[in-house]
Amino acid sequence: MHIIYLFAENRTMSGQGARTSYTYEDIKKIADYILAKVTCRPVIGIICGSGLGGLAHDVQDQQVLPYTEIEGFPKSTVPGHEGNLVFGTLGNKPVVLMQGRFHCYEGYSAQTTTLPVRVMYLIGVKALFVTNAAGGINPNFNVGDIMIIKDHLNLPGFSGLNPLVGPNDERFGPRFPPVSRAYDADIRKLARSLGQKMGFQDYMREGVYSMVFGPNYETVTECRYLKIIGADAVGMSTVPEVLVAVHCGMKVFGLSLITNKVVMEYDVQATASHAEVLETSKKRSRDLQMLIAEIVKNYAD
Repeated sequence: MHIIYLFAENRTMSGQGARTSYTYEDIKKIADYILAKVTCRPVIGIICGSGLGGLAHDVQDQQVLPYTEIEGFPKSTVPGHEGNLVFGTLGNKPVVLMQGRFHCYEGYSAQTTTLPVRVMYLIGVKALFVTNAAGGINPNFNVGDIMIIKDHLNLPGFSGLNPLVGPNDERFGPRFPPVSRAYDADIRKLARSLGQKMGFQDYMREGVYSMVFGPNYETVTECRYLKIIGADAVGMSTVPEVLVAVHCGMKVFGLSLITNKVVMEYDVQATASHAEVLETSKKRSRDLQMLIAEIVKNYAD
């Protein structure tokens, strides 16, 4: 079934999104182009989720490189994702921010959605910070909570959607990378400590992030199922990027902003909407940005 799906994808899609593999040389060409365009040599990469790209305003000595100027780079199509690489310093550390990520529901393969992570690796990034907007499944979570990701549930991976599928190049990482400790325990501990010092303890959580494919929001039954199997929040991104980062040997830290509560009851009028996601992101994004900036400042690799 998985092979049939890949063949169908290649018949119906064209251009960058249809690709299901990239060579080391393909990715190095992009990395070399970027290094020739910017003077910053980042050690931390940050992927900004829906409505969270405002963190770029805190970056000093900015050099901005739009995705559209990078040959071979995907293009962001989702509202709330600006589509820039922002280089500079944050907390006196050299960083690169992705203002906008890529999703499989946009028509991109898992390999294309994670291409930027391998590019980051080749330009010297050692740690990847990922953020996302997510629906709250845990009944104890409230809209506006910030969840430190301690583990994830890769439902699309159960059916073969995994960016590590295909030929493995040992220059990136091993054929069978372990991911039981994907989210760095030391950075999570640092985040909890800093969150308390900043007065965020009332709306800071820790939990399991579940990825679904999208682009539709989940049915009531799907949400109930996710709760049963241990998910605290659900979204449509992050996991593929984390898998590739771990494969490359990067440290990973993840935050979810709970932008809405999923619908857990049948025959109610409530529904999830992207407008609600963006509105909640706008209200809480400053706290999230301040927290990330402090973690970067205090992070020691």
